[in-house]
Amino acid sequence: MRFWTETGIMLRRELKSYFQSPIAYVFLVGFLLLVGFLTFMVGGFFEMGQADLRFFFFWHPWVYLLLVPAASMRLWAEERKSGTIELLLTLPVTLPQALAAKFLAAWLFLILALALTSPIVFTGLYLGHPDLGAIVAGYVGSALLAGAYLSVGLFASALTRNQVISFVVALLICLFLLLAGWPPVVSMFNRWAPDWLVRTVAAFGVMPYFESATRGVLDIRDIAYFLSVMVVLLLATHWTVENRKGS
Repeated sequence: MRFWTETGIMLRRELKSYFQSPIAYVFLVGFLLLVGFLTFMVGGFFEMGQADLRFFFFWHPWVYLLLVPAASMRLWAEERKSGTIELLLTLPVTLPQALAAKFLAAWLFLILALALTSPIVFTGLYLGHPDLGAIVAGYVGSALLAGAYLSVGLFASALTRNQVISFVVALLICLFLLLAGWPPVVSMFNRWAPDWLVRTVAAFGVMPYFESATRGVLDIRDIAYFLSVMVVLLLATHWTVENRKGS
């Protein structure tokens, strides 16, 4: 109980820091404009003639690819660059508490950005009768995808004090996760790589698990995949910060 009480205090501090900077508002506006543009202009939402939100969710992995590393690149890199990480780790909180607070605060911020896209759903409901089950599953899958990308960004931010390097490393890892299970990429590997290598690479990809959610299917294996990515990368982040603190 004490663990979560102290973590909650840090979480509120971290979440509050987002809205004390104009960067948060720029991120929210940029996210909404980009998702709206891709859904209505590129995806042709009105031209389809049906209230189908599949193209709305289709663009989420690509939007997150750019924006989540940008939102997470400062989480540890800025602490190390400014020297406040030493102060943070001398406070009466443990490293797991600090790590959990940073991750949960950033994830809640991303979920807030996702929730602000609800007018697109209301537009679909006004124009027709979309599958509400698929919409709810799509939002859950999108939130889990954002959490998985965020754990990558948190790990990349712990590797360096340079935010630009953190952004590039996170973007490359997320791009690998995005393309690894993408059918065109899997087909390309099938032409020359053995089956076991193709299956291994495809197992790391986020797209098959995310696409399942957008179809309205929340399989326990899909949820377990996203949670596993988060746990593994958060453990790697903990090890990285602990190791650098010791050195």
